[in-house]
Amino acid sequence: MDPLMGVFAAFGLSASAGLNAFIPLLVLAIIGRFTDWIQLSARWEALTSGWVIGVLAILVLIEFFTDKIPAVNHINDVVQTFIRPTAGAIAFAATVGVITDIHPVLAILAGLFVAGSVHAAKSVVVRPAVTATTAGAGNVPVSIAEDLIAAALSVLAVVIPVLVVSILVVVTAYIVWRLWGRRGAPS
Repeated sequence: MDPLMGVFAAFGLSASAGLNAFIPLLVLAIIGRFTDWIQLSARWEALTSGWVIGVLAILVLIEFFTDKIPAVNHINDVVQTFIRPTAGAIAFAATVGVITDIHPVLAILAGLFVAGSVHAAKSVVVRPAVTATTAGAGNVPVSIAEDLIAAALSVLAVVIPVLVVSILVVVTAYIVWRLWGRRGAPS
């Protein structure tokens, strides 16, 4: 993977971490261990260890189930406010070529920003709206959809990074367009 594709993959993986902290790290670890699609730099090779993969799998299950329990899911979102941006920073910095081609601090900050932005949109805008409009009944299906999107986005970020970046640009443009349209609408 060339450096530009590594940057695209890094953005996709860190965006995915904003939805579920551990899915992109697990995908990155498994792909890094069992394929040659991604080569982690020496600093991040520990992610491909069997122990780390096992711990990440357990953390994926914990996050999956805690996010499906009413009231616990809100506590989980508060706790994940710190974990998801950190996971996004690790995913961004660990992705092929990024740590050597971009200053590590910049890579970590980019990952923090991307994952933090996605997490903020999820936990401050989307989830409260779903809870308010469905009396909480919509939270489990939305949570399952978020996990599926995080998994698909993580795999696609490694396999087809240009597609993921294109999707992120279109979604971001749509959100900005919608927000801009609301400001200009008469009250």
